[in-house]
Amino acid sequence: QLQLVESGGGLAQPGGSLRLSCAASGNPLSYYYIGWFRQAPGKEREEVSCISTDGGNTRDADSVKGRFTISRDNAKNTVYLQINRLKPEDTAVYYCAAGWGWGSKYYECGQEFDYWGQGTQVTVSS
Repeated sequence: QLQLVESGGGLAQPGGSLRLSCAASGNPLSYYYIGWFRQAPGKEREEVSCISTDGGNTRDADSVKGRFTISRDNAKNTVYLQINRLKPEDTAVYYCAAGWGWGSKYYECGQEFDYWGQGTQVTVSS
């Protein structure tokens, strides 16, 4: 069973930066592609970024391209989401989620995510 724990959220000013972390335990993170999602109050959850098992391919939502960067360190069992040039509309709870990569060293992001973290709040306000 894979467990995911997000951290790094908080209050930030517009134009600032945050780096979110998603730490995994229970299974090697390299077995999974990892997505970052967010859900703002009153809105549906949306995927913002996803990274393949080896980190060689990423998938980013149009709304965050150029500002969000997803990366991973499989040796540390951690995935990161660097958020730059923060905007008030980035305010949301951010979740990481894992999808099974079938034991493949090179497996691109799919559409199914089987494990979810508890989320970390990001609030962007002056």
